[in-house]
Amino acid sequence: MLLSGTRMIRTMRVLVVINPRSGRYLKKPAAQHLEALLKDAANTRSFEYHILLMPGNDAQNVIAEKIRTYKPDVVAGAGGDGTINLLSKLLAHTETALLIIPLGSANGMAKELAINTKAEQAIELLHKGIVKKIDLLNINGRICIHLADVGLNARVVKRFEQDTRRGLLTYAKHLWRELFLIRQYKFYIKADDKEMSRKAVSLTFANASRYGTGAVINPSGIIDDGKFELVVVRPFPPMTLLSITWKMFTGKLQTSEYVEVISCNSAFIRSSKKTILQIDGKVIGRTREITIRILKKALNVIVPNDAL
Repeated sequence: MLLSGTRMIRTMRVLVVINPRSGRYLKKPAAQHLEALLKDAANTRSFEYHILLMPGNDAQNVIAEKIRTYKPDVVAGAGGDGTINLLSKLLAHTETALLIIPLGSANGMAKELAINTKAEQAIELLHKGIVKKIDLLNINGRICIHLADVGLNARVVKRFEQDTRRGLLTYAKHLWRELFLIRQYKFYIKADDKEMSRKAVSLTFANASRYGTGAVINPSGIIDDGKFELVVVRPFPPMTLLSITWKMFTGKLQTSEYVEVISCNSAFIRSSKKTILQIDGKVIGRTREITIRILKKALNVIVPNDAL
């Protein structure tokens, strides 16, 4: 069993939480394939599992109750970043490990942790992976495992949520439309003991380094270093958009004169006007004030042996 350091007094139990509304799972062959993979892996590796389809209503309480009664060693989340966010909230500060089975549109957290987006490869981590403790963020009382932001990307996420279609092409379509409506905000920022004000079109709160699209918003991000980064994207001339995009996808965004990265343990942000806040791909709502603090090594997550 992969959980090195854990005493085995019974067969490993895996609670598999599937989001039936995830893009890839919606296709019937994919659903059948996933369940067949789980059955084969359990027979080969001698673990037991229970599948729980995530309900549309009261999901958090339903899953929490199942965790309480089933007492799993591992909770496997089969879905996108929103599913993983919900499970990380339930598993924070516990010994139960989280396994990510990527089924979402972008799967940003899986890519961050070098988890293969093929379900069979992710499931293999139950016996080939290792457990790492990673940081989480507390943002206005909500857990963030990956990335959150206000401004440009958050508005794109809102458009994306309202679209019936999924996938990177749909995201790109809404990003392109939003680029013609870029808005500026003035932010008052207190990062640890430093106070400053910045004009920005986007402000990212980064526990990790990259979006599911592959765009690297925080090149210096390390998910278990006890810190997070504020990534400030200042107003930029339209003619520089291609350059900024190129630097994002090549991991060199910090070299742009329109980008500032601030590393800290806690932060308070006040916006000059209400702006949309998104956390791990889910729109939370409009706000003017944001409080962030790091939760150091708060979550056990199963990763490939060479990750992190």
